[in-house]
Amino acid sequence: MSLFKGLEQIVRCNYPLAGLTWYGIGGPADYLVQPQDVGQLQEVVKRCQDAGVRIYVLGAGSNLLIPDEGVRGVVIKLDGPGFTQMRFDGEQVYAGAGVGLGALVLECVKRGLSGLEGLTGIPGSVGGAVKMNAGGRFGNIGTVIESVTLMDINGQVFQKAKPELSFDYRSSNIASKFILGATMRLASAEPDQVLRSVQEVWIYKKNHQPLDARSCGCAFKNPPGQSAGALIERAGLKGFKVGKAMVSDKHANFIVVEPGCSSKDVLRLMEIIVDRVKGDFGIELQREIEVW
Repeated sequence: MSLFKGLEQIVRCNYPLAGLTWYGIGGPADYLVQPQDVGQLQEVVKRCQDAGVRIYVLGAGSNLLIPDEGVRGVVIKLDGPGFTQMRFDGEQVYAGAGVGLGALVLECVKRGLSGLEGLTGIPGSVGGAVKMNAGGRFGNIGTVIESVTLMDINGQVFQKAKPELSFDYRSSNIASKFILGATMRLASAEPDQVLRSVQEVWIYKKNHQPLDARSCGCAFKNPPGQSAGALIERAGLKGFKVGKAMVSDKHANFIVVEPGCSSKDVLRLMEIIVDRVKGDFGIELQREIEVW
């Protein structure tokens, strides 16, 4: 613990990460660090840099697979008060990286602000959502982003704003290690109208996605002009299992897990899916789930 002398209150050693992910599987991290503000984050990053210790950044764990053996290094989770604030100024909203998408959407409903309804049912945090331009058929977060507050590996805090920002399908041009928060421009609307839109998105997703099972959302990115789920289904893999991991029989681009599942089960199933789809259709699927 000498690496974090004086910061013991925000550091835990050999911490099991499974409970911090939506899959609920995977091994421990050497250190889990939860800075309470930007100053503590800068200090933690400086010490890791000086000691040559690898840094991982953990959001809501909704799109992440942790290896069974865990991760060597420091996992930083930005869920302290300095990273979970929401500020509203008319149609402009600032949300910290640790704000949950569900909480943000609900607050916007109450305030009659439209533009984030498409994020309904996505169990992530603002930081991860901005990094990968989260969304789907009902819209992506990148369309409403005005600027992001970032920090590089040297502890420098700065902003990047449109038109410097670029958002594409499940990607952005944000290269900085840490997203601290984002400012969004929404549109005023009647709260009842925004609520109806949220309900419509939720009903659609509930009918088409296995929201009652443990998953990490879509396992693979859609190839250009194609649906990954449709390709996996056409390859005859709906319901296919490896150990306790299974291709959902409700939506083939979701891999759901049962108690006792290992990360190896999920990884092996993903390999089989990639091989089968490539063999049948000549298309190599790219993972949407992040694997550490």
